[in-house]
Amino acid sequence: MPVQLTILASGSSGNCAYLETDDARLLIDAGLSARQVRQRLLGIGRTPENLSGILITHEHADHIQGLGVLAAKLHIPIFCNRLTKEAIELEFASRFDFRLFSTGGSFAVGDVLVDTFCVPHDAHDPVGFLIHTAAGNIGFLTDLGHATKLVIERVRAANVLLLEANHDLKLLQEDTKRPWSVKQRIVSRHGHLSNEAAAEVAGQVLSADLWHLYLGHLSGDCNRPELAHRVVSERLVQLGGTHVRVETALQQAPRPTLALE
Repeated sequence: MPVQLTILASGSSGNCAYLETDDARLLIDAGLSARQVRQRLLGIGRTPENLSGILITHEHADHIQGLGVLAAKLHIPIFCNRLTKEAIELEFASRFDFRLFSTGGSFAVGDVLVDTFCVPHDAHDPVGFLIHTAAGNIGFLTDLGHATKLVIERVRAANVLLLEANHDLKLLQEDTKRPWSVKQRIVSRHGHLSNEAAAEVAGQVLSADLWHLYLGHLSGDCNRPELAHRVVSERLVQLGGTHVRVETALQQAPRPTLALE
């Protein structure tokens, strides 16, 4: 059976992806309502009851809001670090089955090996993931203000990468809904990557083995899918990365399932 990856949602309002291998069925973040997670899984013929676990990058609501119903009621293990666990416990009254990892360490779930690494973001102990499967390595790199040398090193082995392209700087500056303080947070070194910053990261991790790049966590107000796609694609083409398929992940609907063999 091929390894299957479905980005169920990615954006400022909720983030969730589904990964299936022979021996593991995982959610990466659960930032949708439990009802939405169920509906989107049913759309690809899957159900939450069969999940092996939920991997959590950090405790912000757009990454954990479905946990109270999903993980607690269905007794699905949550894989996170200690500080994220403590933040989740403050958020929910539910009892969870936590499986703790140390940031920078690795752990196995079924037939996948998950590497974790620290990312610069304004959460308690936010992480990125590089998930090793029999069919390739899948990286998750959202919610970071800048890419450190460590981050680049850890995701350079990715064959598939979900990379944050949160905002267009001009649209953010012109946005009338956000106060100046929020804009400062977004553009800070512990905030979110702009389209241009995402293009820089894509260029730094580009290799012959990077097959598929999803652009994720786009702001609904301060970005446009076509803008993010153009900025990143142009950089990859300049660097000879015409073999990389670039796709924009959406908030409103899942992307088609990607099968890796």
